[in-house]
Amino acid sequence: SLYEFFHPRLGALPRNGRVVVLGRPTAEVSSASAAAAQASLDGFVKSLAKELGKRGSTANLLRVATGAAERALPVLAFLATPRSAFVTGQALHVDAAVKGTPGSWAQALRGKTAVVTGAANGIGLATAKALVREGARVLCVDRPQERPALDVLSRTNASFVPVSLDLTQSQAAAQLSEQLGSGGVDVVVHSAGITRDKTLAKMTADQWAQVLDVNLAAVLRVHGALEPKLNDGGRVTVLSSIAGLAGNVGQCAYAASKSALVGWVQTVGVQLAPRGIAVNAVAPGFIETRMTASIPFVVREVARRLSALGQGGQPQDVAEVLAFLSSPQAFGLTGRTLRVCGGAFIGA
Repeated sequence: SLYEFFHPRLGALPRNGRVVVLGRPTAEVSSASAAAAQASLDGFVKSLAKELGKRGSTANLLRVATGAAERALPVLAFLATPRSAFVTGQALHVDAAVKGTPGSWAQALRGKTAVVTGAANGIGLATAKALVREGARVLCVDRPQERPALDVLSRTNASFVPVSLDLTQSQAAAQLSEQLGSGGVDVVVHSAGITRDKTLAKMTADQWAQVLDVNLAAVLRVHGALEPKLNDGGRVTVLSSIAGLAGNVGQCAYAASKSALVGWVQTVGVQLAPRGIAVNAVAPGFIETRMTASIPFVVREVARRLSALGQGGQPQDVAEVLAFLSSPQAFGLTGRTLRVCGGAFIGA
């Protein structure tokens, strides 16, 4: 059926086209042959994404649990837009665990309060801008030395609220909670992160501790302080990495911290689902940021080409996915990790 449907149609798919295949979770089917048919969709979609990528087109799989069809519609709509341009070869699982309604697409976060860590540059900055575009008031959190950049941002729009905090300090999470006041928070995006790349034999204990503290422990501390202030129907999203899913030479600490977040969202997503709160992770691939600019040119060029789309992503590509996951429309997704990697061959 896959062949008969797609074979005569792919020639007519324009550049930058979109393919979405709908399936069921394998746990829902009643026979081994049906489970095999459903499982075949993963390999099919990943391969098709690689065949279509050089034309800028994407292919993704949407597994929809029974009773979750209404929740799948906004996800399907998102995948059909240019905002999903760097999402390809992925399987998204939609279920009915989180209560909610899709709300309006127009300024979906109007009247909401958001917190974005690491907001002074790169993905964090692009995310803060995307959330403000959607109507949110955003507390932009970054280190004190980044305050000039945050002040420049706040002068462009009063919805950007600069907050200077070093999240590795023990009192920082409580201070951030105080900044929110009595109104609570609707959206939290944990974007702050660092690398201290060294092979494990050459890595110092201090370098290991720094990476784990910023990338993981700070997330746990901030969440612990903000969870009581999370409004029902809220959204929490953390930035993982394909390095955490696939591993990488010289990144034992970084990969450990990022894969830890995958397990964290799975558990916290279950815990907060009764309150209508969705918790997810986004795992970027090679994104053109200040962090990746320090990588040697040849390595960067190889990383760009090792993807179905044959290019690196932009911070905006990740920010658009984070903005969608922060919206009411994403009420069918929780406890999941979504790769935003252009169909990277690594870890596929």
